[in-house]
Amino acid sequence: MTSAKKILFLSLLAWPVCTPAFSIFAGDAVAGTPQQKVQAEEKKKEFKRPPYNPVSRWKEDWSGLRAYDRNTTGDPFDPLKFISLNDDGSIWLSLGGGLRGRFEHFNHFNFSPDLNAGYFLYHLLLHGDLHITKFVRVFIEGIDAENTQRDLPGGLRTSDVNAGDLNQGFIDLNFPFADGALTLRGGRQSFSFGKQRLVSPLPWGNAYRHWDGFTAILEAHGWNATGFWSEFTPVDKYEFDEPDGQTKFYGLYITRGKPVDPFALDLYFLGLDKNDPVTFNGTTGPEERYTIGGRVFGSLHGFDYEVENAYQFGSVGAGNVSAWMLATEAGYTIKNAPLSPRLWLGFDYASGDDSAGGDVGTFNQLFPLGHAYFGYIDVIGRQNIVDLHPGLSVKCGEKLTARAEGHFFWRAETADALYNAGGGVVRRGAPGTSKDVGSEVDVVANYKFGRHLDLELGYSHFFPGNFIKQTGPDEDIDFFYLQTQFYF
Repeated sequence: MTSAKKILFLSLLAWPVCTPAFSIFAGDAVAGTPQQKVQAEEKKKEFKRPPYNPVSRWKEDWSGLRAYDRNTTGDPFDPLKFISLNDDGSIWLSLGGGLRGRFEHFNHFNFSPDLNAGYFLYHLLLHGDLHITKFVRVFIEGIDAENTQRDLPGGLRTSDVNAGDLNQGFIDLNFPFADGALTLRGGRQSFSFGKQRLVSPLPWGNAYRHWDGFTAILEAHGWNATGFWSEFTPVDKYEFDEPDGQTKFYGLYITRGKPVDPFALDLYFLGLDKNDPVTFNGTTGPEERYTIGGRVFGSLHGFDYEVENAYQFGSVGAGNVSAWMLATEAGYTIKNAPLSPRLWLGFDYASGDDSAGGDVGTFNQLFPLGHAYFGYIDVIGRQNIVDLHPGLSVKCGEKLTARAEGHFFWRAETADALYNAGGGVVRRGAPGTSKDVGSEVDVVANYKFGRHLDLELGYSHFFPGNFIKQTGPDEDIDFFYLQTQFYF
């Protein structure tokens, strides 16, 4: 598909929101009869608005607006969130979108004295969510992600640019029963499991990950089981995204409970088949890798905890795979103290390879939200790494939050490389080199102007350790960003 066609695609998606015709239609749809207006006024309780989910907008449930006059529920965008298309509201449409802009600046990118640059990223997301009774659903989301000139290695990356494309587009068939429901889904979709350590749409990126495939979701008796089979659909910056035909991703993810519960549980199996050759520490070939893992988490009396563990087996070329990872965090929130501070300490380990060539001991981080766990500079990924990370967060009223976190990094194996957040090699390993990678400090503040708009800024500094000093340029890295986002 040409760029012109993709621009037309996004224009068609945006047209219902932007035209006066839609405004008239939306007003007619929500006005209701005089009796309906009276009923809405008589309702004692305020409408409980679902929180916006910036990445997985399909998880938002706006069906509760059916019982209200959307012009009187207190938000100017409510008429867009539930548009009744028949008399009883059983067929309805929800529209939404988001606009995000971010300025980033690096000093000494990748420890180099000459790599200093700033650039601006923005993306626009627009979606339509059509419900045809409770049994059928159609969700379509378009994206336009752009970036100004990025004068750093890699230039404009696929995580930066996706110039007018289909981010998600799927059909659901829903089969409710007494204690739950079964949902069958087919089409383009984003996967987000658990804390997104291994599977994430990568919401930090300007352009999101997505897959084409099929999903079955079973919810019953407090359990949620999601089985899926898909082909990875890489971003083609200026052409329409299509499955690469070389990467199959499938699995089963089961969860019970929520973080507010004293004990909650995730269990999962993930399969990755890559026909194109990959290389891990000198071993090259097609990859068949299987991940089995679990996560326990919860909170009680101000304390919170989380432990996630996963093991990988399979093959890369002629080499067998045996790798694992562990992620832990324990925190305590002083709820009655000024600023409601939360303190935490976390420990992460991801195995590396103890010798080049042959069998593979390097953990594969799959499709992670690496940015969230190993520092905002993104020079560290969940492969051949040890990370000890203490942190502190505070709340300054209802609108302003701030957090600071430190990271102390070591390589798990000296014979293996240092890998970044995208799985790329930062520095190759060699026997006799130090395990000490260095340390990072991240400071982030977020201010919410209201339900729809927030502003965030962050600063990070990386202090190189002995391994960096032994293997190449060793300048300290500085990273700064300023971001604003608007959702409706």
